[in-house]
Amino acid sequence: MPEGAAERRDPGEGGSVLVFAYGSNLCPERLRRRTPSARSIGAGYVVGRVLRFHTEADDGSGKADACPSESRDARVWGAVYSIASSEKPDLDRAERLGVGYREVTATVHLRDGSTLSATLYEALRRDPSLKPYDWYHRLVVEGARAHDLPEPYVEALESVPAVDDPDRERDAFMRGIDCGAGPGS
Repeated sequence: MPEGAAERRDPGEGGSVLVFAYGSNLCPERLRRRTPSARSIGAGYVVGRVLRFHTEADDGSGKADACPSESRDARVWGAVYSIASSEKPDLDRAERLGVGYREVTATVHLRDGSTLSATLYEALRRDPSLKPYDWYHRLVVEGARAHDLPEPYVEALESVPAVDDPDRERDAFMRGIDCGAGPGS
């Protein structure tokens, strides 16, 4: 922790948990559909990780992973959300905890210089040949913009190749999710 920085505490200790969102859960509406109590604590980054879209979803597409990296410069930007403890099992199911991801505790460096500990979902299996569907990629990019993540990071997200979802009904539904709500949501 930088000198003079303090570790922030969960404002709802006992009744909520902190989660670091870096994929489609960056989109406020997407996360609130999974956990209605979700409230943004702030944007920040985790050191020693890189973002990849190599986690295989049930639909065969690539989903985001904040995977460990040996690079000292590696950072994954995202947003910390507070969610009700009672909704955590719902998020675990959505993230396929134990099948697609495992839960780790990460130190998140917030913009104000403070740090906090939050749950981060890390992929169990990785396949570098996978690509995200267009709608998923959009949720990540628009979520990053909603949290005002650094422009070079957003530009790097935009450059990730994506593919069409062959399920037109799911594609249309997912494109209807509005990520425009900002961090104060």
